[in-house]
Amino acid sequence: MALSTSPAPQGKKPLYKRLIEWALHTTGDQRLLFARWIAFLYPTISMISALGSEYIGHLYPCEMCLWQRKPHYIAIALMVFSFLLSFIFSKKPSLKEYIRPSEKILTLLAAFSIAVSGFIGAFHAGVEYHWWQGITTCSLPITGNNTQAMFNAIMNAPFVRCDIAAWTLWGISLAGFNAIFSTGAGLVIALLCLNYLPKRH
Repeated sequence: MALSTSPAPQGKKPLYKRLIEWALHTTGDQRLLFARWIAFLYPTISMISALGSEYIGHLYPCEMCLWQRKPHYIAIALMVFSFLLSFIFSKKPSLKEYIRPSEKILTLLAAFSIAVSGFIGAFHAGVEYHWWQGITTCSLPITGNNTQAMFNAIMNAPFVRCDIAAWTLWGISLAGFNAIFSTGAGLVIALLCLNYLPKRH
């Protein structure tokens, strides 16, 4: 009985490898479109997850957690405005030449906003790991010159402290994950938008 010499079937490549290969073979306009969708979907999914963990998982945010959400909201608003502006410009022949520049500028602003959330997350993670002291009342130590002052400080302290991680995975807090993913997402969006990724021939 003859043995088959055909190569064994290979499994599918991981999603991230397929995305990288796709990005390397696309044109500038395709990369810009991809960047715009990442700039819209990433903060949207992040905020849905954050609100879900708060209202469903009961992981209530501290003051610095709320700081990290604001840049994501700004990025979402920028991208909604970008899509709306592109639609309006596409309907007016005299304005079509401004579509790409406006899309690129707004997407870069969204990328910067997402990265800012990541930077805040990195600072917050450092506060949680006690690498440095926070700058908000939810992370400062309780102090006072007398019993009444200490009592007032305790009563006025926020319900959720910024220097205690509410949830961790592999030793990484939610702020840490936001620092990693948001900074990375902002960088990827900017590279795609500026067409800095090398194109394979």
